[in-house]
Amino acid sequence: MPVAVVTDSTAYLPPELVRAHRLTVVPLTVVLNGAEGLEGVETFPEDATRVLSGRRVTVSTSRPAPEQFAQVYRQLLADGADGVVSVHLSAELSGTVEAARLAAAEVGDDRVTVVDSRSTGMGLGFPVLAAAAAAAGGADLTGVRQAALDAVDRTTIFFYVDTLEFLRRGGRINAAEALLGTALSVKPIMHMPDGSIVVRDKVRTASRGIARLVDLAVEAAGDADVDLAVHHLAAPQRADQLLAALTERLGDRLHDTYVTEAGAVIAAHAGPGLACVVLHRRP
Repeated sequence: MPVAVVTDSTAYLPPELVRAHRLTVVPLTVVLNGAEGLEGVETFPEDATRVLSGRRVTVSTSRPAPEQFAQVYRQLLADGADGVVSVHLSAELSGTVEAARLAAAEVGDDRVTVVDSRSTGMGLGFPVLAAAAAAAGGADLTGVRQAALDAVDRTTIFFYVDTLEFLRRGGRINAAEALLGTALSVKPIMHMPDGSIVVRDKVRTASRGIARLVDLAVEAAGDADVDLAVHHLAAPQRADQLLAALTERLGDRLHDTYVTEAGAVIAAHAGPGLACVVLHRRP
């Protein structure tokens, strides 16, 4: 059996890709107004959207326990995997990477290695797919890990939110940034240059925000052939606009495209109206 690839629920990979690449997905936990559920198993985007639209909102998220990862790793190795590469959302956003590394140390660092994607959504998903492709091609543990790391360096994420309030509540940006956005009534565009969420641009309207996302993605593509993912939260029309505009702008250089709704973990921190573009430059 080749090297097994593990990720977490914030990759938001289309289910058919999870099955085709034999990926193992470990869910994070979301608590919405006191109701706890596993992302993608018990709690879904529409649950988060409903709660976040209410007047009284309490939302939190938590990483999987190290024991959950250790159990997954041991099972994959017992089933005959040569090793495990575990790729997860940015350590700047969650303790998931730390939990995975604790589990890897317990199971055996010589058989399990953990990669920080420094991103989330398909910013995580593209490195996971690169690792899975390397594993299917017969690469060893080191080779599969390196494939994931190389894809991290070739992947760029930009996203638009209607308000910075949800990111502030979740501690993903500081209060001063949120206050600035509210005071000026601006629409922020964020990126993750080092794994943390940083304001990249500010625009005045949602339509300008979508247009700016397109420009930033084309700029990030450069002259490379690319794959594209678009995420949204309760905003399918924005996703459609992004996909159509980027398909036209990138032309024959655009290969694989994916459109998915962001799950409850990202929903809890970004809020309804999220529109996100993830660009993966092919080697």
